[in-house]
Amino acid sequence: MDLFGGLLGLGGAVTGLASTLVAFLFVLTLVVFVHEYGHFIVARWCGVKVKVFSIGFGKELFGWYDRQGTRWRFSAIPLGGYVKFEGDANAASVPDYDAVKSMTAAEREGSIFHKSVGQRAAIVAAGPAANFLMAIVVFSAMAYFNGRQILLPRIETIQPASAAEKAGFQTGDLVISIDGRTIDSFTDMQRIVSMNAGETLNIVVDRGGVQVELQASPELREVTSPLGSHRVGVLGVQASGDRSSWRTESYSLPGALQAGAGETWQVVAQTYHYLGRLFTGKETTDQLSGPIRIAEVSGQVARLGGLTGLLSLAALLSVSIGLVNLIPIPMLDGGHLLFYAIEAIRGKPLSERAQEFGFKIGLAFVLMMMLLVTWNDLAHIGGRLSVGQ
Repeated sequence: MDLFGGLLGLGGAVTGLASTLVAFLFVLTLVVFVHEYGHFIVARWCGVKVKVFSIGFGKELFGWYDRQGTRWRFSAIPLGGYVKFEGDANAASVPDYDAVKSMTAAEREGSIFHKSVGQRAAIVAAGPAANFLMAIVVFSAMAYFNGRQILLPRIETIQPASAAEKAGFQTGDLVISIDGRTIDSFTDMQRIVSMNAGETLNIVVDRGGVQVELQASPELREVTSPLGSHRVGVLGVQASGDRSSWRTESYSLPGALQAGAGETWQVVAQTYHYLGRLFTGKETTDQLSGPIRIAEVSGQVARLGGLTGLLSLAALLSVSIGLVNLIPIPMLDGGHLLFYAIEAIRGKPLSERAQEFGFKIGLAFVLMMMLLVTWNDLAHIGGRLSVGQ
Protein backbone atom coordinates (compact mmCIF):
# COMPACT_ATOMS: atom_id res chain seq x y z
CA MET A 1 0.00 0.00 0.00
CA ASP A 2 1.40 3.42 -0.90
CA LEU A 3 1.56 6.33 1.51
CA PHE A 4 -1.51 8.05 0.03
CA GLY A 5 -3.56 4.86 0.26
CA GLY A 6 -2.37 4.32 3.82
CA LEU A 7 -3.38 7.84 4.81
CA LEU A 8 -6.82 7.34 3.24
CA GLY A 9 -7.25 4.12 5.17
CA LEU A 10 -6.18 5.83 8.41
CA GLY A 11 -8.53 8.73 7.73
CA GLY A 12 -11.39 6.33 7.11
CA ALA A 13 -10.66 4.50 10.35
CA VAL A 14 -10.57 7.76 12.33
CA THR A 15 -13.82 8.92 10.73
CA GLY A 16 -15.45 5.56 11.47
CA LEU A 17 -14.28 5.71 15.08
CA ALA A 18 -15.61 9.23 15.46
CA SER A 19 -19.02 8.32 14.02
CA THR A 20 -19.18 5.26 16.27
CA LEU A 21 -18.39 7.38 19.31
CA VAL A 22 -21.03 9.98 18.40
CA ALA A 23 -23.67 7.28 17.82
CA PHE A 24 -22.79 5.58 21.10
CA LEU A 25 -22.97 8.81 23.09
CA PHE A 26 -26.29 9.71 21.47
CA VAL A 27 -27.88 6.35 22.34
CA LEU A 28 -26.48 6.08 25.86
CA THR A 29 -27.09 9.72 26.79
CA LEU A 30 -30.70 9.52 25.64
CA VAL A 31 -31.39 6.35 27.62
CA VAL A 32 -29.59 7.57 30.75
CA PHE A 33 -31.32 10.96 30.63
CA VAL A 34 -34.76 9.32 30.38
CA HIS A 35 -34.00 6.98 33.30
CA GLU A 36 -32.67 9.70 35.58
CA TYR A 37 -35.40 12.14 34.58
CA GLY A 38 -37.95 9.59 35.75
CA HIS A 39 -36.36 9.68 39.23
CA PHE A 40 -36.00 13.46 39.06
CA ILE A 41 -39.53 14.44 38.10
CA VAL A 42 -41.26 12.12 40.58
CA ALA A 43 -38.91 13.32 43.34
CA ARG A 44 -39.89 16.91 42.54
CA TRP A 45 -43.58 15.92 42.65
CA CYS A 46 -42.99 14.39 46.10
CA GLY A 47 -41.28 17.52 47.40
CA VAL A 48 -37.76 16.05 47.50
CA LYS A 49 -34.86 18.42 46.88
CA VAL A 50 -32.70 17.23 43.98
CA LYS A 51 -29.14 18.46 44.50
CA VAL A 52 -27.49 17.05 41.34
CA PHE A 53 -28.66 15.71 37.96
CA SER A 54 -25.61 14.29 36.24
CA ILE A 55 -25.06 12.72 32.85
CA GLY A 56 -21.87 10.73 33.33
CA PHE A 57 -19.63 10.20 36.35
CA GLY A 58 -16.41 11.73 37.62
CA LYS A 59 -15.15 15.26 37.02
CA GLU A 60 -17.71 17.79 35.84
CA LEU A 61 -17.08 19.11 32.33
CA PHE A 62 -19.76 21.80 32.43
CA GLY A 63 -23.06 22.46 34.17
CA TRP A 64 -25.55 24.99 35.51
CA TYR A 65 -28.07 25.53 38.32
CA ASP A 66 -31.80 25.70 37.75
CA ARG A 67 -34.21 27.91 39.70
CA GLN A 68 -34.71 25.29 42.41
CA GLY A 69 -31.01 24.83 43.07
CA THR A 70 -30.41 21.58 41.17
CA ARG A 71 -26.97 21.34 39.57
CA TRP A 72 -27.33 19.97 36.02
CA ARG A 73 -23.98 18.63 34.90
CA PHE A 74 -22.19 16.67 32.21
CA SER A 75 -19.27 14.65 33.56
CA ALA A 76 -16.13 13.15 32.09
CA ILE A 77 -17.06 9.44 32.15
CA PRO A 78 -20.19 9.08 29.95
CA LEU A 79 -21.13 5.57 31.08
CA GLY A 80 -24.26 6.30 33.04
CA GLY A 81 -25.66 9.02 35.23
CA TYR A 82 -27.35 9.76 38.52
CA VAL A 83 -29.54 12.12 40.52
CA LYS A 84 -28.47 13.00 44.04
CA PHE A 85 -31.18 13.85 46.56
CA GLU A 86 -31.09 15.70 49.85
CA GLY A 87 -29.65 13.19 52.34
CA ASP A 88 -27.77 11.05 49.82
CA ALA A 89 -24.15 10.24 50.59
CA ASN A 90 -23.25 9.41 46.99
CA ALA A 91 -24.53 8.81 43.46
CA ALA A 92 -26.01 5.43 44.42
CA SER A 93 -28.41 7.06 46.93
CA VAL A 94 -26.71 5.43 49.90
CA PRO A 95 -27.99 7.33 52.94
CA ASP A 96 -25.68 9.81 54.65
CA TYR A 97 -26.76 8.66 58.10
CA ASP A 98 -24.94 11.37 60.05
CA ALA A 99 -26.33 14.13 57.84
CA VAL A 100 -29.85 12.68 58.00
CA LYS A 101 -29.79 12.63 61.81
CA SER A 102 -28.61 16.25 62.10
CA MET A 103 -31.01 17.77 59.55
CA THR A 104 -33.09 20.79 60.40
CA ALA A 105 -36.86 20.71 60.00
CA ALA A 106 -36.57 22.50 56.63
CA GLU A 107 -33.95 20.03 55.41
CA ARG A 108 -36.06 17.06 56.50
CA GLU A 109 -38.93 18.46 54.45
CA GLY A 110 -36.83 18.09 51.29
CA SER A 111 -35.07 14.85 52.24
CA ILE A 112 -35.99 11.62 50.49
CA PHE A 113 -35.31 9.68 53.68
CA HIS A 114 -38.06 11.53 55.53
CA LYS A 115 -40.72 10.74 52.93
CA SER A 116 -43.16 7.85 53.25
CA VAL A 117 -42.20 4.38 52.03
CA GLY A 118 -44.69 4.74 49.20
CA GLN A 119 -43.18 8.04 48.04
CA ARG A 120 -39.64 6.70 48.17
CA ALA A 121 -40.65 3.58 46.26
CA ALA A 122 -42.38 5.70 43.62
CA ILE A 123 -39.25 7.83 43.15
CA VAL A 124 -37.03 4.78 42.77
CA ALA A 125 -39.42 2.87 40.49
CA ALA A 126 -39.87 5.92 38.26
CA GLY A 127 -36.45 5.41 36.63
CA PRO A 128 -37.13 1.95 35.18
CA ALA A 129 -40.73 2.98 34.44
CA ALA A 130 -39.45 5.89 32.36
CA ASN A 131 -37.23 3.48 30.42
CA PHE A 132 -40.20 1.27 29.55
CA LEU A 133 -42.30 4.30 28.64
CA MET A 134 -39.56 5.56 26.33
CA ALA A 135 -39.49 2.22 24.50
CA ILE A 136 -43.26 2.25 24.08
CA VAL A 137 -43.17 5.80 22.70
CA VAL A 138 -40.37 5.03 20.22
CA PHE A 139 -41.89 1.78 18.97
CA SER A 140 -45.35 3.37 18.78
CA ALA A 141 -44.06 6.35 16.81
CA MET A 142 -42.34 4.06 14.32
CA ALA A 143 -45.48 1.99 13.89
CA TYR A 144 -47.63 5.09 13.45
CA PHE A 145 -45.40 6.94 10.96
CA ASN A 146 -43.81 4.02 9.10
CA GLY A 147 -46.30 1.21 9.48
CA ARG A 148 -45.06 -2.35 9.64
CA GLN A 149 -43.72 -4.50 6.83
CA ILE A 150 -45.02 -8.02 7.39
CA LEU A 151 -43.56 -11.10 5.73
CA LEU A 152 -46.00 -14.01 5.70
CA PRO A 153 -44.72 -17.13 7.51
CA ARG A 154 -44.84 -19.24 4.34
CA ILE A 155 -41.98 -21.72 3.91
CA GLU A 156 -40.11 -21.59 0.61
CA THR A 157 -36.78 -23.26 1.39
CA ILE A 158 -35.92 -26.07 3.82
CA GLN A 159 -32.28 -26.77 4.61
CA PRO A 160 -31.19 -30.42 4.29
CA ALA A 161 -30.85 -32.30 7.61
CA SER A 162 -32.29 -29.31 9.47
CA ALA A 163 -34.74 -29.40 12.36
CA ALA A 164 -37.50 -28.42 9.94
CA GLU A 165 -36.76 -31.28 7.55
CA LYS A 166 -36.66 -33.77 10.43
CA ALA A 167 -40.03 -32.42 11.65
CA GLY A 168 -41.65 -32.95 8.24
CA PHE A 169 -41.99 -29.38 6.96
CA GLN A 170 -42.76 -29.02 3.27
CA THR A 171 -42.32 -26.19 0.80
CA GLY A 172 -45.42 -24.00 0.75
CA ASP A 173 -46.40 -24.67 4.37
CA LEU A 174 -47.94 -21.61 6.03
CA VAL A 175 -47.24 -21.52 9.78
CA ILE A 176 -50.45 -20.76 11.70
CA SER A 177 -49.47 -21.24 15.34
CA ILE A 178 -46.64 -22.35 17.63
CA ASP A 179 -47.51 -23.81 21.04
CA GLY A 180 -50.97 -22.30 20.72
CA ARG A 181 -49.73 -18.79 19.92
CA THR A 182 -51.02 -17.34 16.65
CA ILE A 183 -48.31 -16.53 14.11
CA ASP A 184 -49.00 -13.52 11.91
CA SER A 185 -45.56 -13.03 10.37
CA PHE A 186 -42.26 -14.74 9.72
CA THR A 187 -40.78 -12.44 12.37
CA ASP A 188 -43.23 -13.80 14.96
CA MET A 189 -42.08 -17.32 14.10
CA GLN A 190 -38.39 -16.39 14.26
CA ARG A 191 -38.84 -14.72 17.63
CA ILE A 192 -40.34 -17.83 19.23
CA VAL A 193 -37.96 -20.26 17.54
CA SER A 194 -34.86 -18.25 18.44
CA MET A 195 -35.80 -18.33 22.14
CA ASN A 196 -36.43 -22.08 22.32
CA ALA A 197 -33.32 -23.90 21.17
CA GLY A 198 -33.55 -27.56 22.14
CA GLU A 199 -37.19 -27.30 23.19
CA THR A 200 -39.97 -29.24 21.45
CA LEU A 201 -42.41 -26.88 19.75
CA ASN A 202 -45.89 -27.86 18.61
CA ILE A 203 -46.37 -26.16 15.25
CA VAL A 204 -49.56 -26.04 13.18
CA VAL A 205 -49.20 -25.32 9.45
CA ASP A 206 -51.68 -24.82 6.64
CA ARG A 207 -50.77 -27.27 3.87
CA GLY A 208 -52.98 -26.79 0.85
CA GLY A 209 -55.99 -25.85 2.97
CA VAL A 210 -55.46 -28.67 5.48
CA GLN A 211 -54.08 -28.03 8.98
CA VAL A 212 -51.13 -30.28 9.83
CA GLU A 213 -49.55 -30.58 13.28
CA LEU A 214 -45.76 -30.89 13.47
CA GLN A 215 -43.25 -31.12 16.28
CA ALA A 216 -39.82 -29.52 15.90
CA SER A 217 -36.85 -28.83 18.17
CA PRO A 218 -34.86 -25.76 17.04
CA GLU A 219 -31.12 -26.27 16.84
CA LEU A 220 -28.75 -23.91 18.66
CA ARG A 221 -26.54 -22.18 16.11
CA GLU A 222 -24.14 -19.26 15.95
CA VAL A 223 -25.76 -16.68 13.69
CA THR A 224 -23.90 -13.73 12.22
CA SER A 225 -25.74 -10.52 11.41
CA PRO A 226 -24.61 -6.95 10.72
CA LEU A 227 -24.87 -6.43 14.49
CA GLY A 228 -22.53 -9.31 15.35
CA SER A 229 -22.65 -12.98 16.27
CA HIS A 230 -25.11 -14.51 18.70
CA ARG A 231 -26.51 -17.95 19.46
CA VAL A 232 -30.17 -18.60 18.68
CA GLY A 233 -32.51 -21.46 17.95
CA VAL A 234 -33.13 -22.12 14.23
CA LEU A 235 -35.41 -24.45 12.28
CA GLY A 236 -33.53 -24.18 9.01
CA VAL A 237 -36.25 -22.60 6.86
CA GLN A 238 -36.54 -19.50 4.71
CA ALA A 239 -39.64 -17.55 3.77
CA SER A 240 -40.72 -16.68 0.29
CA GLY A 241 -39.28 -13.33 -0.74
CA ASP A 242 -41.63 -12.53 -3.60
CA ARG A 243 -43.80 -9.43 -3.47
CA SER A 244 -47.01 -11.36 -2.82
CA SER A 245 -45.60 -12.57 0.52
CA TRP A 246 -45.27 -9.03 1.85
CA ARG A 247 -47.92 -6.67 3.14
CA THR A 248 -47.79 -3.27 4.80
CA GLU A 249 -49.85 -2.76 7.92
CA SER A 250 -50.81 0.82 8.85
CA TYR A 251 -51.82 1.86 12.36
CA SER A 252 -54.15 4.38 13.91
CA LEU A 253 -52.78 6.16 16.96
CA PRO A 254 -54.43 3.71 19.44
CA GLY A 255 -53.27 0.80 17.29
CA ALA A 256 -49.74 2.17 17.18
CA LEU A 257 -49.69 2.53 20.96
CA GLN A 258 -50.85 -1.05 21.30
CA ALA A 259 -48.18 -2.21 18.84
CA GLY A 260 -45.51 -0.22 20.71
CA ALA A 261 -46.54 -1.70 24.04
CA GLY A 262 -46.57 -5.17 22.49
CA GLU A 263 -43.09 -4.71 21.04
CA THR A 264 -41.79 -3.52 24.40
CA TRP A 265 -43.35 -6.53 26.12
CA GLN A 266 -41.71 -8.84 23.58
CA VAL A 267 -38.29 -7.40 24.51
CA VAL A 268 -39.07 -7.89 28.21
CA ALA A 269 -40.23 -11.47 27.60
CA GLN A 270 -37.15 -12.32 25.55
CA THR A 271 -34.87 -10.88 28.22
CA TYR A 272 -36.51 -12.81 31.05
CA HIS A 273 -36.55 -15.94 28.90
CA TYR A 274 -32.80 -15.62 28.39
CA LEU A 275 -32.22 -15.03 32.11
CA GLY A 276 -34.33 -18.08 32.95
CA ARG A 277 -32.29 -20.23 30.58
CA LEU A 278 -29.12 -18.71 32.02
CA PHE A 279 -30.01 -19.71 35.58
CA THR A 280 -30.98 -23.22 34.46
CA GLY A 281 -27.69 -23.69 32.61
CA LYS A 282 -29.20 -23.66 29.09
CA GLU A 283 -27.46 -20.37 28.21
CA THR A 284 -24.05 -18.96 29.01
CA THR A 285 -22.95 -15.52 30.20
CA ASP A 286 -20.85 -14.85 27.10
CA GLN A 287 -23.95 -13.41 25.41
CA LEU A 288 -23.98 -10.48 27.87
CA SER A 289 -22.57 -7.26 26.43
CA GLY A 290 -21.16 -4.08 27.90
CA PRO A 291 -20.29 -0.54 26.82
CA ILE A 292 -17.67 -1.57 24.25
CA ARG A 293 -20.07 -3.83 22.40
CA ILE A 294 -22.89 -1.28 22.67
CA ALA A 295 -20.58 1.33 21.14
CA GLU A 296 -19.67 -1.00 18.29
CA VAL A 297 -23.31 -1.87 17.60
CA SER A 298 -24.27 1.82 17.78
CA GLY A 299 -21.80 2.63 15.03
CA GLN A 300 -23.04 -0.23 12.85
CA VAL A 301 -26.68 0.75 13.37
CA ALA A 302 -25.93 4.39 12.54
CA ARG A 303 -24.37 3.36 9.24
CA LEU A 304 -27.14 0.90 8.34
CA GLY A 305 -30.28 2.56 9.71
CA GLY A 306 -29.42 6.19 10.45
CA LEU A 307 -31.42 8.06 13.07
CA THR A 308 -34.35 5.62 12.91
CA GLY A 309 -32.04 2.71 13.59
CA LEU A 310 -30.40 4.52 16.50
CA LEU A 311 -33.77 5.30 18.05
CA SER A 312 -34.75 1.62 17.76
CA LEU A 313 -31.47 0.62 19.41
CA ALA A 314 -32.04 3.21 22.15
CA ALA A 315 -35.50 1.75 22.79
CA LEU A 316 -34.07 -1.76 23.08
CA LEU A 317 -31.30 -0.57 25.37
CA SER A 318 -33.80 1.42 27.42
CA VAL A 319 -35.80 -1.74 28.17
CA SER A 320 -32.60 -3.59 29.11
CA ILE A 321 -31.46 -0.85 31.48
CA GLY A 322 -34.90 -0.71 33.05
CA LEU A 323 -34.88 -4.46 33.65
CA VAL A 324 -31.33 -4.55 34.97
CA ASN A 325 -32.10 -1.78 37.44
CA LEU A 326 -35.05 -3.78 38.80
CA ILE A 327 -32.79 -6.65 39.89
CA PRO A 328 -33.17 -6.74 43.71
CA ILE A 329 -29.51 -6.02 44.39
CA PRO A 330 -28.51 -3.08 46.64
CA MET A 331 -26.92 -0.23 44.63
CA LEU A 332 -29.55 -0.82 41.93
CA ASP A 333 -33.11 0.51 41.99
CA GLY A 334 -34.40 -2.98 42.67
CA GLY A 335 -32.24 -3.15 45.79
CA HIS A 336 -33.73 0.05 47.15
CA LEU A 337 -37.21 -1.27 46.41
CA LEU A 338 -36.32 -4.47 48.29
CA PHE A 339 -35.26 -2.46 51.33
CA TYR A 340 -38.50 -0.45 51.16
CA ALA A 341 -40.58 -3.63 50.92
CA ILE A 342 -38.85 -5.01 54.01
CA GLU A 343 -39.44 -1.70 55.79
CA ALA A 344 -43.14 -1.78 54.87
CA ILE A 345 -43.49 -5.32 56.23
CA ARG A 346 -41.47 -4.74 59.42
CA GLY A 347 -42.88 -1.29 60.10
CA LYS A 348 -39.36 0.11 60.38
CA PRO A 349 -36.26 0.21 58.16
CA LEU A 350 -33.38 -2.22 58.36
CA SER A 351 -30.57 -1.26 60.70
CA GLU A 352 -27.79 0.97 59.39
CA ARG A 353 -25.34 -1.93 59.65
CA ALA A 354 -27.60 -4.24 57.62
CA GLN A 355 -28.09 -1.62 54.93
CA GLU A 356 -24.38 -0.84 54.74
CA PHE A 357 -23.60 -4.54 54.42
CA GLY A 358 -26.22 -4.84 51.66
CA PHE A 359 -24.74 -1.92 49.75
CA LYS A 360 -21.27 -3.50 49.95
CA ILE A 361 -22.66 -6.76 48.53
CA GLY A 362 -24.41 -4.77 45.82
CA LEU A 363 -21.24 -2.89 44.92
CA ALA A 364 -19.32 -6.16 44.63
CA PHE A 365 -22.05 -7.55 42.34
CA VAL A 366 -22.06 -4.47 40.11
CA LEU A 367 -18.27 -4.50 39.81
CA MET A 368 -18.31 -8.21 39.01
CA MET A 369 -20.88 -7.69 36.28
CA MET A 370 -18.89 -4.80 34.81
CA LEU A 371 -15.79 -6.98 34.65
CA LEU A 372 -17.77 -9.84 33.09
CA VAL A 373 -19.35 -7.80 30.31
CA THR A 374 -16.07 -6.01 29.59
CA TRP A 375 -14.33 -9.37 29.29
CA ASN A 376 -17.07 -10.56 26.93
CA ASP A 377 -16.69 -7.43 24.82
CA LEU A 378 -12.92 -7.84 24.55
CA ALA A 379 -13.27 -11.55 23.80
CA HIS A 380 -15.76 -10.74 21.04
CA ILE A 381 -13.39 -8.23 19.47
CA GLY A 382 -10.44 -10.60 19.82
CA GLY A 383 -12.39 -13.45 18.24
CA ARG A 384 -13.45 -11.29 15.33
CA LEU A 385 -9.89 -10.09 14.72
CA SER A 386 -8.55 -13.66 14.76
CA VAL A 387 -11.16 -14.70 12.19
CA GLY A 388 -10.20 -11.74 10.04
CA GLN A 389 -6.56 -12.84 10.04
